[in-house]
Amino acid sequence: MSDYNLSRLNFLIVDDNKHMRALVKSILHALGVKNVLEASDGADAFKELRHFPADVIICDWNMSPLDGLDFVRMVRTGSDSPNPFVPIIMLTGHTEMNRVMEARDSGVHEFLAKPISAKKLYSRIRSIIENPRPFVRAGLYFGPDRRRKASPNYNGPERRQSEQEGGGNEGEVDASELSQDEINALLNG
Repeated sequence: MSDYNLSRLNFLIVDDNKHMRALVKSILHALGVKNVLEASDGADAFKELRHFPADVIICDWNMSPLDGLDFVRMVRTGSDSPNPFVPIIMLTGHTEMNRVMEARDSGVHEFLAKPISAKKLYSRIRSIIENPRPFVRAGLYFGPDRRRKASPNYNGPERRQSEQEGGGNEGEVDASELSQDEINALLNG
C-alpha cells in the first residue's frame, strides 16, 4: 500500500487512550515508520516536542487536561512552540460539521474520523506529502492555508463577503455527523 518510504519520518501520537495509541502505532509500523513517540495528552505532547523533532503529529480531540484543539493552537501560536509548522492530523469520533470546521480553523492539516484504518491514515499522510500548503497568518489564525484549491474564476477581495459584513453562520450548529467522504469533500471543496 505504501508508495512513500516513511521510515525516516518521526511521528508523535497524542491520545489519552493507550489502546488507540497502540493501534495507530501498529498501523504506522506496518507503513514502514520506525520512529514513533507517544503522549497521553496535549500537555505531555507539547513537552515531548521540545526534544523530539516530529515530522507529523496524529492527535486525538478529546483529552484532558489539555485537549487536541488547545494542543494544536499551542503548537501553532505558542511563543515557545518548537515547531509551529509541523503537519497535524486530527483524529476523532466526532464528525459533526462544526467540529470539522473548528479543527480546520485551529490549524490542523487533515481530519481523520474514527474508526481508522491503515488505508485512511496513509491517505492523510500522503495528502500532507503531495499537497503541501503554505502557512498563513490572518488575525488570530496561524496555520496551513485553509483554501485547498485555487479558484481560477475568483478575482475579488481576499476575504469572503459574509466575513466582511459580519455575517456568516456563527452560532449555527449542525449536529449531524459527517462521513469521512463528506469531510474530505467539505475540506477540499
